[in-house]
Amino acid sequence: MEMKFAKRGRINQFVIVFSGLIILVGATLIYLFILHGIFGSFNAAELIPNEKSLINAFNGNRANVAILYSKYTENMLPQGSTWLTDNINTWKKILSDEGYKFDLIADSTIELGLESKYKVLVLPGSRSLSDKEISELKKYISQGGSVFATSGTASYSEDGKWRGWSFFSEVFGLNFTKEISHDEETKIHTLRGGLPITANIPAGYPLNVATWDRPISVEVLDPRTIQASFWYNYRLQDGLTREEIKKSAGIVYGNYRKGRFVWMGFEINSIIGEQSDYVNFDRLFSNSMAWLSYQPIAFIKDWPQNYSAAAMIVSQFSSSANVTNLLGVLGSEKVKATFFVDPSLALRNKGLIQSVSHFGDVGSLVDLGYLSNIHDTVNSLYNFDTQYKKLADAKATLESIINSPVIGALPFYGIYNQESIKALIKAKYKYIFSDSLTDRSVPKAIIRGDSILIGMSKTAKDDYEVIRDYNLTDPDFQFYTYQEDLDRILFEGGLYVLKLHNDYQMTSQNIGVVKKVIDDLKKKNFWITTGAEIENWWARRNYVEVNVSKRGETRVALTVSNPGIQSVSNLVIQINLNEPAENINLSSEVIGTKEAHLQYDSKNHIVFLYIDDLNKGESRTYYLDYSLPKA
Repeated sequence: MEMKFAKRGRINQFVIVFSGLIILVGATLIYLFILHGIFGSFNAAELIPNEKSLINAFNGNRANVAILYSKYTENMLPQGSTWLTDNINTWKKILSDEGYKFDLIADSTIELGLESKYKVLVLPGSRSLSDKEISELKKYISQGGSVFATSGTASYSEDGKWRGWSFFSEVFGLNFTKEISHDEETKIHTLRGGLPITANIPAGYPLNVATWDRPISVEVLDPRTIQASFWYNYRLQDGLTREEIKKSAGIVYGNYRKGRFVWMGFEINSIIGEQSDYVNFDRLFSNSMAWLSYQPIAFIKDWPQNYSAAAMIVSQFSSSANVTNLLGVLGSEKVKATFFVDPSLALRNKGLIQSVSHFGDVGSLVDLGYLSNIHDTVNSLYNFDTQYKKLADAKATLESIINSPVIGALPFYGIYNQESIKALIKAKYKYIFSDSLTDRSVPKAIIRGDSILIGMSKTAKDDYEVIRDYNLTDPDFQFYTYQEDLDRILFEGGLYVLKLHNDYQMTSQNIGVVKKVIDDLKKKNFWITTGAEIENWWARRNYVEVNVSKRGETRVALTVSNPGIQSVSNLVIQINLNEPAENINLSSEVIGTKEAHLQYDSKNHIVFLYIDDLNKGESRTYYLDYSLPKA
């Protein structure tokens, strides 16, 4: 049998090559599309490995850091002192914990000229430096380097002779004011809120700093330098508050020509106290390093919209006298107040209390027990059952009179304890106001299981102090005293509380001062509101989480999440890009994500992102794409 085979056709090489090119182009486009989705806009040069990309690959894109071990400084110390070694070991540990790569360098390394690979130079307690070192340091920071320094940097020469504060003045823009004395073992150091280096730290937080290293207090002289804290203790020290704050800076940050610096007037191993002190200092340190290494920093602003701080007018009724004086001012100024009322007084003056409820928020003034011993709050205050009954009865009485929910309470003697918190939550209160000193000038979320109670406290002098204790009868002196606290709270970014009583600031001869304070609050961009509105805002804001990261050279990814049980509105998120930007474009990771709006502060390289509503359980990822200005 004869077998026949079909004749094979010739392979068309052109078709194969053309098909291969199509596949290659398609794969390249898909690859570029994926890269664009991750890194935003980029150019081809960024895909080619170079020295910078290789360094980033090995170092995890973290700043290269150098720590100076200054022998010149060590030579000034007493024989056998481990002071410098201890400080440097603390720096090494905290930098390692933060994931930074670092080298330990000598004075001679700086004298010979710093290598450009070091983005951040740490000067721990480097009091004694040579003239050559100072010259090279100025050159390093002038050309774009960053310096993290502590204490009296370069105030002595290499042979231990006093040089003075010329380096301080020129580079940091500071004027030395004084050393902190050993009168106290520790010193309160109050932190401002709303700054890149204090992101996610409560405004007005009092950091505890040991005084054994003789910390330094300075005054900012130059607008390129920003004061981030102050040593002045307004609760205990005399003096004019505004002037004392200005002269007692302990942490500053700013720019020197093309470079950056952060300076702290104490050594980092001087931080002592409770766990919260260490937690908040870790945040301060992490933010400072991110700012120095030009990484983005994001945080939720403490107050809605663009308010710089908040204010509450609180009236504690002991009688019905002079109440109408206050209502007249509130009506003319179109602001609301928070009124804490004894339920027995309310029963005797139902008509008045009903009128008062139209001018703000009514809360319960309740006797939870008298604190006879400051160290024995549990036994001195009433037990849980008694506190709960008093709180519940007060709430029911007031609600029956004003026909509105009562969600706030003020202990009659201004003190509460853990039993009080449990009783307040069980009685369905949402916030408590007290005269207790706290660790912040903003409200605090007290979480117990699934329940949350917002704690607010008096943050400024009230009329008992201004009129009764200081005997200030002149309205101008009264206003100036209130205004000093008002300006301090504005500086901190916290909550200013103007607490009034019937027989003092609310009298006919004194009520005009309240109007002047309100006018000043409006002029200085305070959110003047009530306890109920602050609780409504703070309870929701407390649950929101923000994470920011750099993606490529010109893209920042921001994830905003609300794991809480209620939606949040009017969020303002501040994103410090830490580099100049143009043509900023906002997009989202998922198609259909609710729009947000942005505003750019080109002078400070800050993006303000406005989110109208973030539902409970919702998480969104936004991308900020931008271009770098041409040189």
